Amino acid sequence: MILEIVSPEATLFKGEVTSVSLPGVLGSFQILNNHAPIVSTLKHGTIKIEAPSFHIHKEVADKFTKVNDQNYLLEINSGTIEMKDNKVIVLAD
Repeated sequence: MILEIVSPEATLFKGEVTSVSLPGVLGSFQILNNHAPIVSTLKHGTIKIEAPSFHIHKEVADKFTKVNDQNYLLEINSGTIEMKDNKVIVLAD
């Protein structure tokens, strides 16, 4: 599935991922390939991204924490997520 993370300043990430875990207002949840459509609000917390490979632009690399070659973390204050047609869009603050 495709994950796109957008902040007011820039597109932080766009690429193919295996899974993404998000800090939902009612609790953390994970989205996998072919997940049902969903729209949700996000609270302060960590987005966990798992992907076979990462291509993060140098301008925003300092916002991500590398766990290993296939896992990265991104701290957010709040946001909104939409999953539709195997594409996840996160609008994050």
